[in-house]
Amino acid sequence: FMGDITKKFNYVVDLIIKENVQIRHNALESCRMIVNRQLHHSLGMNYLFVLRVYPHHILRENKMLAGAGADRMQKGMQQAFGRPIGLAARVKKGQAIFSVYTNKEHLEQAKRALDKARPRMPGQFSINIEEVKN
Repeated sequence: FMGDITKKFNYVVDLIIKENVQIRHNALESCRMIVNRQLHHSLGMNYLFVLRVYPHHILRENKMLAGAGADRMQKGMQQAFGRPIGLAARVKKGQAIFSVYTNKEHLEQAKRALDKARPRMPGQFSINIEEVKN
């Protein structure tokens, strides 16, 4: 959670994915930083920013040597578990990635801040605005 967790807000703005993808942890962190910075500069503390997914899936890579004599130095695909190279969040179609809770007068700034996250992640996104039922 980033922003003010004690206030009650009337609206929620969600960044929703339109397809099944894996989003790497560094892409999520880049988006989190840029959106939070944009919200803090434009809204002060009149928002609550929530990251809805967690990168728990371990990405692995079995590096293969190339060049002359490489076939005698490794086992190929035999016991090819691979080394961890990063983490990713598996995201389903229609799932919210980020949510921004705010009031009606700040909806446009929240929408603009979430727009900045789109080019930093794979896939197609839509922005959904809903009224919060208290």
